[in-house]
Amino acid sequence: MPILEAQPAILVLADGSVYRGWSFGAKGTALGEVVFNTGMTGYQEVLTDPSYCGQIVTFTYPELGNTGVNPDDEESSRVQVKAAVARNICRRPSNWRSTQSLPDYLQQQHVVGIYGVDTRAITRKIRTVGAMNGAVSTEILNANELLVELQSAPEMVGLNLVPQVTTQDTYEWSEPTQSVWEFRPPPQTESDGERPLTVVAIDFGVKRNILRRLASYGCRVVVVPANASAEEILQYDPDGIFLSNGPGDPAAVSEGITTAKELLNTQKPMFGICLGHQILGLSLGGETFKLKFGHRGLNQPAGLEHRVEITSQNHGFALSADSLGADVEITHLNLNDRTVAGMRHKSLPMFSVQYHPEASPGPHDADYLFEQFIAAMRQNRQEKTAKLG
Repeated sequence: MPILEAQPAILVLADGSVYRGWSFGAKGTALGEVVFNTGMTGYQEVLTDPSYCGQIVTFTYPELGNTGVNPDDEESSRVQVKAAVARNICRRPSNWRSTQSLPDYLQQQHVVGIYGVDTRAITRKIRTVGAMNGAVSTEILNANELLVELQSAPEMVGLNLVPQVTTQDTYEWSEPTQSVWEFRPPPQTESDGERPLTVVAIDFGVKRNILRRLASYGCRVVVVPANASAEEILQYDPDGIFLSNGPGDPAAVSEGITTAKELLNTQKPMFGICLGHQILGLSLGGETFKLKFGHRGLNQPAGLEHRVEITSQNHGFALSADSLGADVEITHLNLNDRTVAGMRHKSLPMFSVQYHPEASPGPHDADYLFEQFIAAMRQNRQEKTAKLG
């Protein structure tokens, strides 16, 4: 669409900053926390990642939509972001997998987008001042009026967004990573002649590719709602319990923290990613805090003791290292700011990471963590069988 035919749009930040551009996607007004993502690829996965619920995402890469969208790259059943902010957008994508253009996709999903703004200036503002609420609108083009409207948006601290993204019903997931995209075929393991390893995944806003990775390793994956009780989870006799990623303030997810604390006493292997990592930390008595502008991108270095992984990250909160007790060992730090990026319990079969080993999008350096989870479940099953025998 020629720029002269595009509909005007406006982005206003809570500090009064104003950015005028053009609309792509749906018409309307969206309020949320404005954050930025530094990935050069994977915009569709970002848009559909439930961890971005309640947020307006600014993409720092200057071109958006060149490869269109397709059903295979969706990380959930819908676009989760409140709005998208871009420098330039492509209305005529070129990719053999594309089934739709990005603007048409956002319009179909009733999600507002703004382009033609200086995303570099927006990113510098957030890095300097910190993540803050903002509003994108194609309806209210008066900045002062939109700023008044913005006052009704809740702050992210203390906000529990999990009920908006979790499944309402328990279901089983069996789809593995597509063989044509299998970047790291799971190692062949000898069968113990029994049922597959059963993993109960607590859905705080789980990405589909996490479930695919678990299925690729031969697991029976049962996905339960975030408010499932420990008793309900244990009814499936799981070999392991997985706590998923998700949005909002982890300290506000009180039901999940209580359930995790109860499950720790079962001695079953537990693995947490992102919000699940934070919930496990909180269940152990730790504390979380809000980062100034968060970690959102595909090239975040994480490691410890001369070992570095390049990781995909998406979070605005972090565990306080000083709040973790002597029973917890920090296994990874974010090497940009030294915040906690991974931990394990010294006596319980529990570990977690603040980043996304399932990639989609992102590097595959950390896929080995799924192997560790599988190994812990196999060991736990063998020990259980030995006791019964």
